Amino acid sequence: MTTDQSYSIRPYQPADQAQVMHLLQLNTPTYFAPEEEADLLHYLHHELEEYFVVEYQDKVVGCGGINFSEDKHTGKISWDILHPEYQGKGLGSQLLQFRISRLQSLEQVEHITVRTSQLVYPFYEKNGFALVEVVKDYWAPGFDLYSMRYTGKI
Repeated sequence: MTTDQSYSIRPYQPADQAQVMHLLQLNTPTYFAPEEEADLLHYLHHELEEYFVVEYQDKVVGCGGINFSEDKHTGKISWDILHPEYQGKGLGSQLLQFRISRLQSLEQVEHITVRTSQLVYPFYEKNGFALVEVVKDYWAPGFDLYSMRYTGKI
């Protein structure tokens, strides 16, 4: 899927790992705790189901994934990261909508969820997600878990 003439969204490839990890580092400690680097590496090697990167001029400037509950009835938005220079320009919303559309196309998916932090939950709220639960210091000290559910049409 092309977001416009300059950006493209494509499936993640193992060769993208260094660029994805760099995006995480650019967003640490603003949006991610330092200890989450090991979590992302583990995810990319062991928990990856569907993951996508946003490219601009052959450079990965964003990424985000989809995982599924065991019964495949819940699609989970996972590991959204954007290069700081590309935040606030609508690119994150386009990547999110790309994945929501993908999940809406799957007959078995009945719910879409995301687990994020207090730092980013307003973005998801603006894009149709409602807050379900908050767990203080879940990700790391100062990084609370905000569990959210998509309220739009599935």
